[in-house]
Amino acid sequence: MLELRQLCYEDLSEGMSETLTKHVSASDIVGFAEVSGDRNPIHLSEHFAARTPFRTRIAHGLYTASLISALLGTRLPGPGAIYLSQTLNFKAPVRIGDDVTVEVKVAELLPKGNRARLSCICRVGETVVLEGEAMVKVPARGTERDFPGHQS
Repeated sequence: MLELRQLCYEDLSEGMSETLTKHVSASDIVGFAEVSGDRNPIHLSEHFAARTPFRTRIAHGLYTASLISALLGTRLPGPGAIYLSQTLNFKAPVRIGDDVTVEVKVAELLPKGNRARLSCICRVGETVVLEGEAMVKVPARGTERDFPGHQS
């Protein structure tokens, strides 16, 4: 689990980035299927997946996207950030056993409404598996909530 870090709008600068790496396990895929209700057999059945172009089970695309959400909600900008929008372009599959590295980078700061546009890229090795942009509303200094890990 990532340690919580809350940044306020005033703490952000363009180019600032944060990463996380997650090892994808079979239990992650099963758990995501249970939580989301997406029981597509390409994610859950080795027999079914063997007959697809991927030849094996793959992670849900939104499982990979949820790793972006984890980074936004815990580290950059962290607790208090409000997700406004997210684009997702899926480029390649994520398989059980892969290590997915997620990078979120501040692409633009928009003072009106304390918004930040963030570039989001997920990779397995050198292969980009997902890319997109997120728009988040970030708390201004003095409006953030106290919690363990808050940085002033």
